[in-house]
Amino acid sequence: MATDLPVPIEFRLPDGWHAASPDEAGLPDVAFIALNAATHGSGFTANITVDGEVRTDGASLAEIADQSVASLRGTAPTVTVAHRADLGVGDAPGLAQDLRITLREGAVRELVQSQVYLTVPDAVDTARRAVVRASLTAALDQVDTVMADFREFLSSIRLDTHRT
Repeated sequence: MATDLPVPIEFRLPDGWHAASPDEAGLPDVAFIALNAATHGSGFTANITVDGEVRTDGASLAEIADQSVASLRGTAPTVTVAHRADLGVGDAPGLAQDLRITLREGAVRELVQSQVYLTVPDAVDTARRAVVRASLTAALDQVDTVMADFREFLSSIRLDTHRT
């Protein structure tokens, strides 16, 4: 069953993307998934996912990103961090990382996953913070086509102040 996000957010999907059921897409641990219509039927459908959690363990965003890499390594034989950079400032830092993933499902498939971690500090308990991760996963030959859409999606993410 699809999970809930730790904080309500709102965003806008770029043209050519449509929401899908996380359960039907085989990703029950995400709160949201969108599929790119232009890549459907190409052997891999590019997708954007959003998930998140409340963290109280004091882990840095780099440690959280490392945990994500370790989790992916449980399902893919090769996962490498191609790039990582800090984002944001002050009480709400962020982190971006680009991963290269090699899958061997019959034929070898090369994927790229761009992950962006956004944080929302708890106003009362400074040891608590919400961490929301937005990810784009695409085949290597699709990345140039869908990366601008992912950036557009990221720029539209906002806290949904009507539900907080």
